[in-house]
Amino acid sequence: MTQMAQEEIVSNTKTVMQGLEALRVEHMTLMNNLSEGSKNDPDKMEIVKRNMENIELGLSEAQVIVMLFAHLQNIEAEKQKLRTQVKRLCQENVWLRDELAITQQKLQASEQSVAQLEEEKKHLEFMASVKKYDEIQENEDNLEKSRTDPVVELFPEDETEERNNMSPTPPNQFANHANAGYEIPARLRTLHNLVIQYASQGRYEVAVPLCKQALEDLEKTSGHDHPDVATMLNILALVYRDQNKYKEAANLLNDALTIREKTLGENHPAVAATLNNLAVLYGKRGKYKDAEPLCKRALEIRENVLGKSHPDVAKQLNNLALLCQNQAKYEEVEMYYKRALEIYEMKLGGDDPNVAKTLNNLASCYLKQGKYKEAEMLYKEVLTRAHEREFGAINGENKPIWQVAEEREENKLKNRENTPYGEYGGWHKAAKVDSPTVTTTLKNLGALYRRQGKYEAADTLEDCALRSKKEVRK
Repeated sequence: MTQMAQEEIVSNTKTVMQGLEALRVEHMTLMNNLSEGSKNDPDKMEIVKRNMENIELGLSEAQVIVMLFAHLQNIEAEKQKLRTQVKRLCQENVWLRDELAITQQKLQASEQSVAQLEEEKKHLEFMASVKKYDEIQENEDNLEKSRTDPVVELFPEDETEERNNMSPTPPNQFANHANAGYEIPARLRTLHNLVIQYASQGRYEVAVPLCKQALEDLEKTSGHDHPDVATMLNILALVYRDQNKYKEAANLLNDALTIREKTLGENHPAVAATLNNLAVLYGKRGKYKDAEPLCKRALEIRENVLGKSHPDVAKQLNNLALLCQNQAKYEEVEMYYKRALEIYEMKLGGDDPNVAKTLNNLASCYLKQGKYKEAEMLYKEVLTRAHEREFGAINGENKPIWQVAEEREENKLKNRENTPYGEYGGWHKAAKVDSPTVTTTLKNLGALYRRQGKYEAADTLEDCALRSKKEVRK
């Protein structure tokens, strides 16, 4: 029934009430006349009374209708009021969501500012320690006592470098390894970035629950076999890997691999990324034989998709070489490193840091085979290139640090007084160009010198490595 119909009914009802009121007045007058008359007619009086009762009943019902209409009007007004309140609450909810988003952004900015301030604090503390360090004179007796067998130090340290240099890289580069070849959808991007940020800060107690909640939501909305689920599985696996939870990480990566093969195809770049992550994980657990076929398959996919001369192919070759090196397959190791080196030099140029890293890795391979001369040549090549980038072409007055070290060794053998280190010690600043590769090269070549009995040359390089390490921490 429409509003207009209701109002017409009420209007008609009021008109009827007026008519009934008039009839009641007439009937009351009639009853008075009948009761005062000389001829009292009982039948007429009875009829009039019944009519009066009917009139009263009609009036009562009409009043009920009018009251009911008034009640309905009040209810309708309350409904309108409630609708207005709901609309206002919805608007407030939207506003609160916007405020929450802005607050989260401010919180993130504040956390970044705090992290920056902490870094600045560390820098200031380091500067103070460097100043103190520069004031301390080298004590020859203490250096002699600290010298140990170079072979014991060189190879285990080098092996550690190999394992640490294998991709995927540290947490702040999770995204590159988890999502290579697959674009993060807009609905996941914010949560994905939060997980990456917390993981890179080592706040795993926050990153892991976020990842698990995202996985649960994704599986509810998209099902388990979806590329987005595989992406979050990859990220959670890398977080677990950094916590040394290798078994959990391997299970997640195998699950992600199955999903990506099923949804994206067996030769998709994202499949290669997952294979690489799984191979690295097995490598960290010492399962080199299990890791090698995975790494080779990732290499094959990247060669087919990107071409055989792509820098990512060179990166995969480096990983494969490291796995083979831990199995003493040195012929394959040399082949993989040389091919990777060729790709980097052709595509990125000889000054690219990856060239120095690959040269350093190849030198480590030579060391493990006892090819000390070949290793020494490569180490010197890395240091020479770093020197030229920092200080220009080499000449009689502009010498690389290894040449300075050998001259100091020669002067010591001839009982000549060496120039104080501080007068040419600025070379260590060049080490920051390729750190930590140059620093590692300085230490490895220093250990090789020590193995050859060239202690003065070894001390020079090791002291330079120490200074460069402090320089990088600034």
